[in-house]
Amino acid sequence: MSDHHTYKKTELVGSSQTSIEDAINNALAEAGKSIKHMEWFEVVETRGHIRDNKVEHFQVTLKVGFRIANS
Repeated sequence: MSDHHTYKKTELVGSSQTSIEDAINNALAEAGKSIKHMEWFEVVETRGHIRDNKVEHFQVTLKVGFRIANS
């Protein structure tokens, strides 16, 4: 075990018909299937799709930091 950690950042886009929070959780859940050691996220962009004057979809762009294994 080292006394420091090294991280990598990647960008994800999540979506949901329900909420921004669900869009974030959807992106993290899918990414967690293949990215290990995720430790933090930052919302960098929020968008939505409008249909009939209502929000149809929320879309959120995230930067996710994950620790490099054994660092």
